[in-house]
Parts: sequence; structure tokens; C-alpha cells
Amino acid sequence: MSTHRADVPAAALADSAPGSDRPTVLETRDLSVHFRVDGADGKVTVRALDGIDFRLREGEIAALVGESGSGKTTLARVFSLIHAPTSGEVEVSGVPLARAARNERRYYRDVQLIFQDPFASLNALKKIRHILERPLRIHAIAAGKRAVAAKVDELLERVNLTPASRYADRYPTDLSGGQRQRIAIAKSLAVGPKVLLADEPTSMLDASIRLEVLNLLADLRDQEGLAVLYITHDIASARYLSDRLHVMYGGKIIESGPTEQVVSDPVHPYTRLLLEAAPDPAHFKGSGHQAALATSTAAPVDNSVEVLGCRFANRCPLARPECTSAPIPRSVGPDGREVLCVLADERADFTPPHPTPAASAAR
Repeated sequence: MSTHRADVPAAALADSAPGSDRPTVLETRDLSVHFRVDGADGKVTVRALDGIDFRLREGEIAALVGESGSGKTTLARVFSLIHAPTSGEVEVSGVPLARAARNERRYYRDVQLIFQDPFASLNALKKIRHILERPLRIHAIAAGKRAVAAKVDELLERVNLTPASRYADRYPTDLSGGQRQRIAIAKSLAVGPKVLLADEPTSMLDASIRLEVLNLLADLRDQEGLAVLYITHDIASARYLSDRLHVMYGGKIIESGPTEQVVSDPVHPYTRLLLEAAPDPAHFKGSGHQAALATSTAAPVDNSVEVLGCRFANRCPLARPECTSAPIPRSVGPDGREVLCVLADERADFTPPHPTPAASAAR
């Protein structure tokens, strides 16, 4: 899994590049999600998301990468209506989220979530046929016994579980982890979504079958034009699957852009460290000791503490005094590359920084 999908049509990648005229299906502008939780000295505010600008286009796979607590799952839960924004704007196909979600059933037909654990997300007491029939009947996708049965067979074939008759009347407990995750994906596809929110969809699977699930998601994008938000802590799998890569840390997107450009020429030190720690010997050769130290043994970021500058500064091997003395502005580079780091100021190919709302307010 050391290289990006070589078999993705060039036209598909070109269409999903920055500046594409493909419709935007999910978008946020300056999105923040804060939670009030119990702390040692009373209630504290956790800034799970803090000023997120994000866009997902039709027929695109965008990856969110970062360690636990970076905000990846929180963003997916905003799109799946589990968490409400504290501030900022969220749009679904150009419609404000609050308005799009008024028809909740219609919304969930368009935006489907693939859960992390296929062993917990499927009812072990029900046959596969029942599991797939249920959304078809609830959303009136098919009517009549024969039509519903034919649709179940079609769904199983779409996720490469063939012949369908071999799987439809079995229980989830009869299947492997990879087969169960395919059933979970088929269940999401049953209602004809425009967007799949895939939250760590391979983390519970054996390494030998993760690639099959990733290829299935890519095929759904290539063949059916689905947009996929792929959430993972594994930058190697994100590189293999995604068109655009968004690296998250401390509730912020700190670097984003076309996947191969971010991977081949990372700017933010955290992105570099993730790549050093990734099992990809073709890039960033070496022991990766510094990366392992910064990303594994250090204490996780504490989003309940308000930080003026970069949250990664206390773990960054390249930190400077200015990293903590003022809000970090966002710099824009070629092909829509965006970096939230003072190091971008030294790059001739990056334009002068665009002030963040917090930076503007501080002036």
C-alpha cells in the first residue's frame, strides 16, 4: 500500500483536482464544534473542531488523517447530524445543513455512514437478506417481494459478494470481517447515497483484507461517481485511496491538497512526521525515531487548553518562538495546497499567508 491507486483514470483525478467544476456535495467554512465537559477544576471547553474549511466534490475521495483526538470523527459526525456546529457554516450540495436536515429521511438517503466495526454494526440475529431489505423497505426503494429480492442480489453483487445466493440467507456470524464490512457497505448503498462517510472502515480488519475494502470504495467512486470521506489514522492507506488529503491536528486542518503533492512534498512538520512513521520505505527513509517519538510517546493534544499559536509547537522538532506568540495564518500554494505553519512563509511557491479569523481579531 505504498503508492496511490495507479489504475484510477487520469480524467477522474483531473476532475477532482482543485478548480474542478464538479459539484460540491459537502462544504464547511470556519466550522467550530466545542463541547463543555467535566474537568479537574470544573467545566472546561474542548475545541474538537476549530475553524475548519473543508470541501468534498462529487466523485472525489477526500481523506482526513490524524491521530486520535485530532477532530476527524467529529467532522464526520457533523455531516451525519450527530453533532451540531457551535459556529461556522455547513452546506450539503449548496444547501445549509439546517435546511437540508429538515427532511431527515431524505438527508440520510444522500449521506450514509459506514461504521468502523463490522462486528458491532450488523445485527447478528438477522440474516443478511433481512439486513439489506430493511433500508429498501423503509425508504421505499423497492416494492414487492420479487423486486426487493432482486435488489438484495444486486447490492451483494455490487460489493463483490457473488454469487448473491451464497450470502443472502446467512448470518453475519457466518462471515469473515472483510465480508461483514462489505455487507455494511451494501447496506449503505441500498438507499442510493451521494456521499459515503467511511470512518476507519478497515481498522478492525486483518491487513490482508484491508486492501480489498479500499479497492471497493475506489471502484464505487470510479464507477458510480460517489463522493467518499475517508477517515483514518493511517496516512499510507490515505495515500493509496484518496484524491485529496487533509491532515488534522488539535481540531484544525493543518495541511491539505492533492494527495500525491502533500505526500511527496509535505510542508508542515506534523505531516512529515506522520510520513516518517508510515510503513512506506519509498519515502522518508530512516529509522523514523523522531517521528515515533513525536507521534506515539508524547501526550495527546489537550484541546481544552486555549493556545494562541500552533497546538503542535510543544511537540514540534522545528518549533520557533513565533509558533506560540500569535495565531498562525493559512498560506496557499500551487494547486490549492493550504498549510497552517510558519514554515510555509519561506516557500517561494506559496502566496503570502491568508489571515485566520483569530489572527485578524488579534490585530
